[in-house]
Amino acid sequence: MPQVDLPVRINTARTVLPNLSVYYPLVEGLPNMVAQQTINYRIQALVNQLIRDQGYYQNPQTEVTGTYEIKTNERGILSLNIINYAFAGGAHGLTITKSLTFDVQTGRVYELKDLFKPGSDYVKRLNQIIEKQIAERKIPLLNPFTGIKADQDFYIADKALVIYFQLYELTAYVYGFTYFPISVYEIEDIIDENGPLGKMIY
Repeated sequence: MPQVDLPVRINTARTVLPNLSVYYPLVEGLPNMVAQQTINYRIQALVNQLIRDQGYYQNPQTEVTGTYEIKTNERGILSLNIINYAFAGGAHGLTITKSLTFDVQTGRVYELKDLFKPGSDYVKRLNQIIEKQIAERKIPLLNPFTGIKADQDFYIADKALVIYFQLYELTAYVYGFTYFPISVYEIEDIIDENGPLGKMIY
């Protein structure tokens, strides 16, 4: 199977229903059709999940708009954000952002634990870095930081791992999403060299 190190082609698809307009990415032109189908299925499943989570099907009067951001598309890695905004009345709507990181050769979806060497205490290490950033950036927390979850939201952007938190998870709504960029060089000793972060180092 030919290696896919160049950026993959992205096509923008759209789902339109009453009060709903959601744009999302689909990959095309991959040499491995099974990988392409797997990637596109996972993207579409996440888009549908966010629409469900925001209550559109329970209340079709809910207005939903969606878009996406490509964070990494190089070296055989595709990392992207799916962003949905829903408004069902009240003072303001609510935005949810979720991310997917793929190996474009195989279609594999990476979880946070997959980025690090087996047995490495990556959770403790990331918590220490995040705690330091909270203090340095004087981020006003709703509650004391208790650490990341095993399935914490993340994406890869160039040579950085970005850990982030949903609205209200760490800070008040007015502060938006809370992002913690972590250079791959800061955690190089615990990164799995064969994983997506390892590919970004060199």
